[in-house]
Amino acid sequence: MLSLDERVRLAHGDAWQAEGRLRVRQGGGAAEFAGARLMASGLGHPQWNSGGLVDLAAFDLAATRAWYAARAHGAGVPWGMRVPAGTAFAHGRFLFAQRNMALEPELFRPVAIPHGVVIAKARESDLAVLARIDAEAFEEPVDSVTPWIAPHIGARDVTVVLARLDGQPVGASTAIHTDDRARRCAGIFGVGVVAQARGRGIGAALTAWLVEHAFARGATLAHLNPNTDAAARIYTRLGFVETTGFDIYVDL
Repeated sequence: MLSLDERVRLAHGDAWQAEGRLRVRQGGGAAEFAGARLMASGLGHPQWNSGGLVDLAAFDLAATRAWYAARAHGAGVPWGMRVPAGTAFAHGRFLFAQRNMALEPELFRPVAIPHGVVIAKARESDLAVLARIDAEAFEEPVDSVTPWIAPHIGARDVTVVLARLDGQPVGASTAIHTDDRARRCAGIFGVGVVAQARGRGIGAALTAWLVEHAFARGATLAHLNPNTDAAARIYTRLGFVETTGFDIYVDL
């Protein structure tokens, strides 16, 4: 039986490869060879073209480079590699340590949606609003996040939700539903709230909404990556526990 750490690592690989398969027409894709599970979005940003190390002894850097060089219809894409934390990885430049957290259904602690907040699935007409929220929340250019978000809306195994406070859009998040190596899981990504609406419990409510719906459709694990201690505390209140993370490398 897989340990929770092992299952979470597999679940992240499942989610990233699902992202790649969503984007084949845009020059993305997914593949597994040379000791790694690879995905690409086809976009020119390394954070959206991500490999996951599976077997250090079998890892073939040249083959991996060649695969990424063929993405974006032959133009190539910049990319990074997720390496299990603490692994002695001699390639590329260490960028940062990524934390992982996970939640099993029996530990889930729902939260109430704050007064004045309505959370609902996003529609295609919400793309510009979603991009604006994501760009502000994560300090990225709107033009770069828009093509990342667009394939999510309406995709069969992706749920995108939008939070409105007193009718105004203020937060968004996405769940990637997978049934692959880690069995039925949901990756919760891009939980973002605009500055003027923070501190009201909207991020927790967005996460809980997605987790509750994922478990209702059969997921037995939810996983995410807190990017701050404050975010980790929010997820802990929902029942998430810390698991072994990744070391992120670029410039391989």
